Amino acid sequence: MSPTEAHSALAEPSMLCVSIHDVAPCTWDECARLARAMRQAADIRLTWLVVPRYHGRPGNERDERAMRAGLDAALARGDELALHGYTHLDTGERTVSLRQRFLRGVYTQREGEFAALAAEEARERIALGLEWFRQRDWPVSGFVPPAWLLGEASWRVLPEFAFSYTTTFARFHLLRQGRSVLAPSLVYTARNIAGRALSPLAASLAARCMAQAPLMRFSLHPPDVRHPRLVAHAQRLVERVLATREAITKAECARRLLALSPVP
Repeated sequence: MSPTEAHSALAEPSMLCVSIHDVAPCTWDECARLARAMRQAADIRLTWLVVPRYHGRPGNERDERAMRAGLDAALARGDELALHGYTHLDTGERTVSLRQRFLRGVYTQREGEFAALAAEEARERIALGLEWFRQRDWPVSGFVPPAWLLGEASWRVLPEFAFSYTTTFARFHLLRQGRSVLAPSLVYTARNIAGRALSPLAASLAARCMAQAPLMRFSLHPPDVRHPRLVAHAQRLVERVLATREAITKAECARRLLALSPVP
């Protein structure tokens, strides 16, 4: 495929990946409400980022049944499930780096589970998560680390598993090929008043700046649905970008990116 053909194949249409993070029994109601809100705007395929033991809790039986039925239905309609860590809690060793202390302790509020794990622990948690998926007969081709943080040891471990992709905040990574695409995620900050006021503006600006980019990522979290203004903004944003983009799952995005530049 020539560079011109590759550019055309990717750009027409460009891609939009909408993901719902932190999917677990205890967050299921809010996650399901987010999905319904998105589909009121457009009937799109979603990627659900599922956490097997969110905050160390397995979830009660009723919520587990509701989540399982909902995700089975999502798969049947063409959505994707991705492994989103195991506990979504950062229990790794403390760091002396000011940048890491800010990212892990303040910005992500100790939710970056894979930010500072040793290789053995990272390997064990991924294996436990994959076994949890296997017990439910759920396919999985992607791994998205909680808070998009991956420490050096976790990066080394990922190629041991059959994931086709991972994502960090700024990039979409094709793991088997060792390549990545710049695609910063659009995301809201719902936990405080300033974040709720400013993050929609930032998301709109980022969407305009990325108008010509081949891939746009939009990440939603359970707390977003508690704020009607954020939900309404998300619906308008998705409606607007779908005028020039096709909404696909992250797994499909990985397949398309690989097809553009296959390994010799």
